[in-house]
Amino acid sequence: MTITESDASARATTGRRVIPHWIDGADRPSTSGRTAPVFDPATGTVQAEVALADQTEIDEAIRSAQRGYELWSQYSMAKRQTVLFAFRELLNARKTELAAIITAEHGKVLSDAMGEILRGQEVVELATGFPHLITGSYSENASTGIDVYSINQPLGVVGIISPFNFPAMVPMWFFPVAIAAGNAVVLKPSEKDPSASMWLARLWKEAGLPDGVFTVLHGDKLAVDGLLTRPEVQSISFVGSTPIAQYIYETASKHGKRVQALGGAKNHMLVLPDADLDLVADQAVNAGYGAAGERCMAISVVLAVEPVADELIDRIAERIGRLRIGDGAGRDGAEPDMGPLITGQHREKVADYVDIAEQDGARIVVDGRGLRIAGREDGFFFGPTLIDDIPTTSRAYQEEIFGPVLSVVRVASFDEGLHLINSGRFGNGTAIFTNDGGAARRFQNEVQVGMIGINVPIPVPVAYHSFGGWKASLFGDAKAYGAQGFAFFTRQKVITSRWLDPAAHGGVDLGFPQNT
Repeated sequence: MTITESDASARATTGRRVIPHWIDGADRPSTSGRTAPVFDPATGTVQAEVALADQTEIDEAIRSAQRGYELWSQYSMAKRQTVLFAFRELLNARKTELAAIITAEHGKVLSDAMGEILRGQEVVELATGFPHLITGSYSENASTGIDVYSINQPLGVVGIISPFNFPAMVPMWFFPVAIAAGNAVVLKPSEKDPSASMWLARLWKEAGLPDGVFTVLHGDKLAVDGLLTRPEVQSISFVGSTPIAQYIYETASKHGKRVQALGGAKNHMLVLPDADLDLVADQAVNAGYGAAGERCMAISVVLAVEPVADELIDRIAERIGRLRIGDGAGRDGAEPDMGPLITGQHREKVADYVDIAEQDGARIVVDGRGLRIAGREDGFFFGPTLIDDIPTTSRAYQEEIFGPVLSVVRVASFDEGLHLINSGRFGNGTAIFTNDGGAARRFQNEVQVGMIGINVPIPVPVAYHSFGGWKASLFGDAKAYGAQGFAFFTRQKVITSRWLDPAAHGGVDLGFPQNT
């Protein structure tokens, strides 16, 4: 299976390959006449087109998923588990194929693409053990002769709307749990890098998943709104920017759906004077520039408690100077440390934020604007950027940049740093670097953020815990995967049962039932 496998014959009027939908367990070439370009970020060229669904295709996808749900939800847990195990084994055996697809369309380096897959695979592995995670409870003889018990049942058709930055991992935060619980999934991936979802769909088919249980619907706002408003779709899972997360939450909730909408971030790292500055510099570079900063758990701001800022900035700048930037697939030689951004438009947006910081009085220590890679001059490259003395009133400090830009804010104390974190509108992730256990414990208790690292820069929870932030980083009540994920994709029934002795049923009693 390669990136070029799709409907094999569909071509846009440009002559480029058109990536189809996946409906009823097969490629479904689009007849909408609408497409969007899929770029090779390292070269800046369009390598394919992706179909954008019309209303007919949206309706077809949801109807197919409803039929899939009606079949799949009747499978025994043992049979569902068999399919999940098969999917896990196929994914593990062929993950290098998927990594190459991700790099080709997203631009991230191959090792980072592989890391994304492995973290997603953790959720697949959690889902293989789903029977004990969806068990109900049983209370025998809760009242005389009466038993009370609960059962957890699937929701039905569920929608997943995923972002461009993790085209495999983010969908895998949701669909293994949803499918394990007996639901059917309609996945609307980002139109910027859609092929990973198609590869995963074919893998499910090979694993034995019935047709219709995993559907891939490509599209723009029309497809999104179709999932948000159609009554057959019972829930929506979303990851993306905060304004869109809020729109998703409000629209889907208005239409009676469960929603978990994970939004943006502005993650801060608080560095205390007792911290190991070599460790901090290494981790700040890893967390700030990995995946070219295109991840919601990237560290964007280092809060340096004085007097360590100057020394820390020097160490970070020295490490930036050793980073290799280039084609993520390594077509120019050895794999680089950082690849390009996803599109030229996004590169300009990142550059605009650096311009804003400079206009607001910040000092650009390392400037990634204008970076060009020999032989890849049209690629969407942006160099690692380090900013000092950025005012906290600057938009470049307050807003999510989503690029390889790391800002340093000098603070006088732990309390000042904590206040800055807690006064921000986001609450996704944060980290503290210190050798003081008391300070770390106070930080974890007082910081108003959903995911916290102690000497760990990117505290993405393991699969059996749940992923999600606070404040404007999460809309809805349920986080992704873990126990909260299974609770989100199931609904509970409570049964009160009495089997009477026919000879002594007690007669008529119009009073309110009482426990005896």
